[in-house]
Amino acid sequence: MTAIMEMRGITKTFPGVKALDDVNLVVQPGEIHAICGENGAGKSTLMKVLSGVYPHGSYDGEILFEGQPMAFRGIQDSEDKGIIIIHQELALVPFLSIAENIFLGNEVAKNGHIDWPETYKRTADVLAKVGLREPANIPVGKLGVGKQQLVEIAKALSKRVKLLILDEPTASLQENDSETLLNLMLEFKAQGITSIIISHKLNEIRRVADTVTVVRDGRTVSTMSAPFSEEQIIRQMVGRDMNSRFPDRVPNIGKLLMEVDNWSIRHPEHAERMVVRDVSFRVHAGEIVGIAGLMGAGRTEVAMSVFGQSYGIKTAGTVKMDGVEVDTSNVRRAVAAGLAYVTEDRKGLGLILDDPIIRNTTLSALPKVSRNGVLDTGAERQVAEDYRKAMAIRTPGVFQKVMNLSGGNQQKVVLSKWLFTDPKVLILDEPTRGIDVGAKFEIYTIINDLAAQGRGVVVISSEMPELLGLCDRIYVMNEGAFVGELAREDASQERIMSMIVKGKEEHHGRVA
Repeated sequence: MTAIMEMRGITKTFPGVKALDDVNLVVQPGEIHAICGENGAGKSTLMKVLSGVYPHGSYDGEILFEGQPMAFRGIQDSEDKGIIIIHQELALVPFLSIAENIFLGNEVAKNGHIDWPETYKRTADVLAKVGLREPANIPVGKLGVGKQQLVEIAKALSKRVKLLILDEPTASLQENDSETLLNLMLEFKAQGITSIIISHKLNEIRRVADTVTVVRDGRTVSTMSAPFSEEQIIRQMVGRDMNSRFPDRVPNIGKLLMEVDNWSIRHPEHAERMVVRDVSFRVHAGEIVGIAGLMGAGRTEVAMSVFGQSYGIKTAGTVKMDGVEVDTSNVRRAVAAGLAYVTEDRKGLGLILDDPIIRNTTLSALPKVSRNGVLDTGAERQVAEDYRKAMAIRTPGVFQKVMNLSGGNQQKVVLSKWLFTDPKVLILDEPTRGIDVGAKFEIYTIINDLAAQGRGVVVISSEMPELLGLCDRIYVMNEGAFVGELAREDASQERIMSMIVKGKEEHHGRVA
């Protein structure tokens, strides 16, 4: 069988860094080919070479597509051949509608004018394929990050596709939406469409991939055909066996640190809609508390509003720290009260990507490295260096821009930023989203260390195994309300989902 695509001897160098070193990749027609590796291994760089993001001449090696040598000068060249890439970073215009985003640069026109009826018809068709039930005229910026990812996928499907490249397509998706996408990939395979998927979710790789190629330190180290185990993939990725996905921990739970009572929030634009309804929870010193729930359950809205980020209109509720009611109506007051919040969107809201590690690390508590209102650059550098070592941030130095770090190292910088405020309670929203299995273990170790220091930690995660592996207690949330609470020894994926389903039934029963 002739390969649909071959990459031979691909080498790509950036200033001071060899990102790819003689990489070879062969993809067969109609297969789903997975590329796995730790953050910084070169997976995304390899796909950017293939899709023309890095044009011919900026790398060494050869690309063949359908048996013919290719010299792509840009994305348009690769798309003209039927190679469509969905990048890990969303490439949507927030103020344009779903339909406008899907056909941006690929407009449906008649007699020199956009044919809006046909545009909306085609939009409805591709939205149905990805399972997104939203009006085509809604601005993309009104959607959550998970639904925006589905718009990106729909945008790719609107084009003529022979080879579909998906870079972390389910990183921002809930389980149901991920299931929809994986089923779509299998449908595409049945239709003869070839796919390449990059993902850290190895259970998804095992489910859909026919072949997996593992990249480590810019080199291809192995290619395996199904069936393969997660343990085999991990061993090739990290170069060693990992006997456990979670570090060992013996909880030492102490005094009550934080109490949130009867917390209620209305939607910022639709005041008649309650996004958080009468939520109450507790966090103790040394305790890791989880919040589980499906997309749209209100988990992030609780975290953001408690941290003073003005999500919605607060109608009721109190926050106590060490038994004393505190004001968390804005971020400054929340930080002063001893709270910290690590956002799920580290690149959009957690970091200033164009700034170096040193500036991002101290940004949340600049007075601590200032004298008489003037920044003490020596003290700032020492703080950044201390956190770089404590967090094991892999970087040549603290003046490196955070945009050039891997996802796991970026997350460590975000954690450093908020730890510098010396919080009593940290709320971590999707702390390992888009991070590889090796880096996840490091983040889990940091979370355990924070609890061992006597801090309270709240973990919001869409990955139930993560919550079950980390947390001492788990609150289950559905449609803006807590519908259950489970101790570690009583928690399971089945029990959590049962609580969500029952909570949904009870909620709809009340409405009816």
